[in-house]
Amino acid sequence: MSATALLDNSHYEQACDQAIAMCDGNLRSTIKALIMANEYLEAELEELQAAISAGCIPETSRSKIRSSSAA
Repeated sequence: MSATALLDNSHYEQACDQAIAMCDGNLRSTIKALIMANEYLEAELEELQAAISAGCIPETSRSKIRSSSAA
């Protein structure tokens, strides 16, 4: 196994430990929180995709465009 793969695995192990700790060691609560976060991100992604399809530029992209054109 490469060093990069080991580092990536360590990152995920730490993230798992943090998530479990945030839920006071309750694995069911941890899984529930992760599912809820994933659903939120999926809904946000759908909204962004719909806005882009409609020709809208998300606010974060607009501010990047403004800052680069002002330079």
